[in-house]
Amino acid sequence: MRTRGTILLATIITGLALGYTVTNIGFGDYAELNRMFTFQDPRMFFAFIGAVGIIVCAFALLRVRRAPGRIHAGVVPGAVLFGTGWAISGGCPAIPVIQVASGYLPAVVTIAGVAVGIRLCRWANARYFHLDRGSCGL
Repeated sequence: MRTRGTILLATIITGLALGYTVTNIGFGDYAELNRMFTFQDPRMFFAFIGAVGIIVCAFALLRVRRAPGRIHAGVVPGAVLFGTGWAISGGCPAIPVIQVASGYLPAVVTIAGVAVGIRLCRWANARYFHLDRGSCGL
C-alpha cells in the first residue's frame, strides 16, 4: 500500500535524479540551449529524441493508451508561446529552477515571467477565450 510519505519520497528521488540528469546533459546551460535553438549543435536534439524514445517504450510496457481526439483549441497557440518563451529565456518552466540551483540567478526573472504568464493566461481565458480547461488546469 502506498502512503503519502512513500509517494513524496519517490517524487523527491525522481526529481533529484531528473535534475541531476538534465543538468549534466546541459539543459540548464543557457549557451547550450541557445546553440540548440540556433541549430549550431544537434547534440541536444539527440537528447530529446532519446527521451522521447524512452517514454514511448515505457508507455508501451505500461500499456498507457490515450484515445485519439480533437486537438484542444489552446494547444497550438500555447505551444508557440511556450517555444518562444523557452528560446528567449533559455528554459522551460523547470529549467530555471535548475539554473537557480546551479547559481545562475538571472533565471529568477524567468520564474517570475512564468508566474506572471500563468496569471495572464487565466485572466485572458476567463475574459476572452473561454477555452475548456480540460486536464491542463488553466
